[in-house]
Amino acid sequence: MMTGGGRDGRIGLEICVDSVAGARAAIAGGADRIELCAALALGGLTPSQGLVAAVLAIAGPARIPVHAMVRPRPGDFAYDADMLALASAEAAALRKQGVEGLVFGAARDGMLDVAALRAWVDGLARPEAPPALTLHRVVDLLDDPAAAVEPAIAMGFSRILTSGGAPSAPAGAATIARMVARADGRCSIMAGAGVQADNVAALIAATGIREVHGSASGAGRPEDEASSKLGFGPNPRLTDINAVARLRHVIDEITNIGQM
Repeated sequence: MMTGGGRDGRIGLEICVDSVAGARAAIAGGADRIELCAALALGGLTPSQGLVAAVLAIAGPARIPVHAMVRPRPGDFAYDADMLALASAEAAALRKQGVEGLVFGAARDGMLDVAALRAWVDGLARPEAPPALTLHRVVDLLDDPAAAVEPAIAMGFSRILTSGGAPSAPAGAATIARMVARADGRCSIMAGAGVQADNVAALIAATGIREVHGSASGAGRPEDEASSKLGFGPNPRLTDINAVARLRHVIDEITNIGQM
């Protein structure tokens, strides 16, 4: 049986958000799961405890799982001992708060940092059911993203988020298809980056994926003069409920056709 997917056997839709408003829009638009981060404009960082609590408070009643990013700093994914210890502490705190899954990755010199990943996963050992684990787009920095499939499965990751090593998932569709074939149902290959309502059907047909990931976001408020003056970086983007709903509609049409 293929792993992954959404409720009722449909193709799953995960929306990444970095605010309570984004979580509300994702849920209202029809997301199956939320990936919760801070600072999506920086690629996503570990969310604060307050943000996690606020999002869980609205996602729980809606029965929408929340998976949280564990990324202790922006930049690359080559973590030293201090950063790895921090990532482990963040993971433990997130689990204690009640998130259902964790998203993490580590790599060096074009290859997965298997030692760091194993140490991080081993640090999650608990008597209760383990969290769902996603290996994030660090795989798209590898010389061969498909080579990440076997070690990810061996370490206990239940899904891999990838654009197939390309700037967008549609551009990396051939590699994503190879990853799906290599996984052979043992973990879910989830396509993300540049996934929109107007390309998701072709992406699903070309790859055989059962889960898609996107931000479904648009430009936020106009340029913030204070942030610009202080050099705080790009303004946040805002999750667009209509973009989420359009993705949901196209995905459900594909599911319905497949069930006919």
